[in-house]
Amino acid sequence: MEVFQNICSMLFHRSFSCYHPLVILIISERFMKTLEIQKHEVDIEERGVKVKLTVVDTPGFGDAVDNSECWKPIAEYIDQQFEQYFRDESGLNRKNIQDSRVHCLLYFISSLGHGLRPLDVEFMKGVHEKVNIVPVIAKADTLTPFEVQRLKQKIRKEIEEHQINIYQFPDCDSDEDEEFKQQDLALKQSIPFAVISSNTVIMETKEKAVRGRQYPWGIAEVENALHCDFAKLRNMLIQTHMQDLKDVTQEVHYENYRAHCIQSMTRVGAKDRSSRSKLSRQSVTELSLLPLADTEKLIREKDEELRRMQEMLQKMQKQIQQSQGEQSDTL
Repeated sequence: MEVFQNICSMLFHRSFSCYHPLVILIISERFMKTLEIQKHEVDIEERGVKVKLTVVDTPGFGDAVDNSECWKPIAEYIDQQFEQYFRDESGLNRKNIQDSRVHCLLYFISSLGHGLRPLDVEFMKGVHEKVNIVPVIAKADTLTPFEVQRLKQKIRKEIEEHQINIYQFPDCDSDEDEEFKQQDLALKQSIPFAVISSNTVIMETKEKAVRGRQYPWGIAEVENALHCDFAKLRNMLIQTHMQDLKDVTQEVHYENYRAHCIQSMTRVGAKDRSSRSKLSRQSVTELSLLPLADTEKLIREKDEELRRMQEMLQKMQKQIQQSQGEQSDTL
């Protein structure tokens, strides 16, 4: 898929006021001989606030003849980021920890199929306990509005049937106004997000330019909510739910990894203790005892050595005091 080729410029086309780093992992099909994991970092400054966006792309995913366990390199990458954070957190310099943990995984589902493929199910079940999965339908402009809704319903049903844990949107606060509650409900009902991608600017009128795809019958606009869910996806990632994605990563996925690491180390320690040899007469260490006279001699020698060191310190202190007195007299 070429749908997310311009993710950086499209996600951050508008200004925003967040200040936390955000790491997004993209899972989509593009023709490559082998699966590669490519990291793209973008530093953005908006009104004096510096934002670090990291987009991790996976070209070559799903293009092999045998795609069994093709999710493992990606799962290992997620674990590696957890491991690095765990090492940094356990070290001495904790103030300057770089958070490279994956906060969100955008999994692109083909619009040409009829729901989830076995590969989709296998992948999401392989990583759903490690990361926040947000399913996305690619190339939504190839479907009619009715086909989009039908495909969304089928994907949601299959996700539930296969017990795949995708990112769960938090409940809206009861104190919020009705308009905000309706926006939150509409966002939840949009899962999976159906998006259109394009980095082409089209002049719709003499005074209005839009991003989209030009067709003989009209323009499919990227940021038009009537055409696709891209604006909802972007706002969810960088405005309304960015902090919650980071909180779930820290409090759920990372804590599960951290608890597993500590439990593994505890098991290793218990195994080491259980493998200790039994106490026997042969295990008793025989120490040669010195005669009492030799012991007293060693004590006297140590006392004499300490006395000499004290005398040397006293002489040095007197010399320092004399030199300080001479300097004050000259002044």
